[in-house]
Amino acid sequence: MIKKRDFLWLAFFLIILINGFEAGGYQASLLNIGKDYDLSNTSKGLFASVELFATMLAPLFLGAWADRNNKINCLKIILFIQILAASLITLINLKIVFIAGVFFLGLSTSALQFITIAALADSYPLSYNQKIGFLTSMYALGAFIAPLIVSAYLKIGLSWKTLFLLIALASFFAFLGLIKSNNYQKETVVNQDLEGETSGNFIILAIICLCIIMCIYVGFENGFAFFIDSLFAQELNSNLGKYALSLFWIIMIPARVLVGYLGKYSKIILLICIISIPTIILLITNLINPIGILLLCIPLGFASGAIYPSVLNIAMPLAGSKKATATGMITTATGIGGVCFTALTGFVGGQYNLRIAILVLAAFFLISLIALLILIRITKKLT
Repeated sequence: MIKKRDFLWLAFFLIILINGFEAGGYQASLLNIGKDYDLSNTSKGLFASVELFATMLAPLFLGAWADRNNKINCLKIILFIQILAASLITLINLKIVFIAGVFFLGLSTSALQFITIAALADSYPLSYNQKIGFLTSMYALGAFIAPLIVSAYLKIGLSWKTLFLLIALASFFAFLGLIKSNNYQKETVVNQDLEGETSGNFIILAIICLCIIMCIYVGFENGFAFFIDSLFAQELNSNLGKYALSLFWIIMIPARVLVGYLGKYSKIILLICIISIPTIILLITNLINPIGILLLCIPLGFASGAIYPSVLNIAMPLAGSKKATATGMITTATGIGGVCFTALTGFVGGQYNLRIAILVLAAFFLISLIALLILIRITKKLT
């Protein structure tokens, strides 16, 4: 029989899996949505940014709220909103309803992401580092399977709206999972030294550095993921785009699990990733062979996958008791990056081409490198 605390862990995993599925599914559906609404690359970038804009609003209003209240109850409320938004998109065939629904999905997925991570840290203080690797892997797993499922149901003639029906159903099961986890027992910290690692002061400057890193990384990730299918179709005359997107996401899973077990090396891992990503993108943007670009998505996905759990491993000891506030700040930064960089990718892609657009995104990692070096200097002073 599964213990109630294990139900909670499974519910957390399902919530993040749904978030990844929604992100990967929307990215894989954008080309088809664009055809329905006759959107250019620039318009598709703005269309995609509606949801990303919402992701940066939720933490501004809900981070402190989640820290003050029971995080499990907060998650239940947000899941209800997500079910409602996804259902409206599925049932009502109006453009304005789609835009409004996607906006509220952006709010809900953003809130679910940072509150779930904070709830995990509160509920599992002893095993957080290991669990965060698996938890963030669920996002990558969801984003991996989504393009494959989208491709499958589109081939048999179903609408791209099927994605939102699946999101509503999965969110309902996550809601039930949280109800099943009532009266769960938290892990108890016996060693006070271990407790001190997660209950110190809130180091604002260090968290801001992590926000900058995540802003640029997620901006790149969204710009690349939203437009890789279009790049293959428009510039390479290839139908491998959805497979490249899935490969990009699936390889993140082992990367994130590995980081969970190498938490004490998070800063070194982060440094390697920040240098590796623009290097790989430079190779991708100079290749004309679709297979070659497809294969380069393997190291790109591995380097990309390691960034998120590394940032979270670094952030939690620096957040003190304000874990939802810290993860909320990071999520806001990812929303800003998603909005600005996705729109930028569409604009540069429309003015020039998508190769140049993706290369421009990669250039911003120089700023990430500077932020990381500042962060390392701050943390050295704390030790």
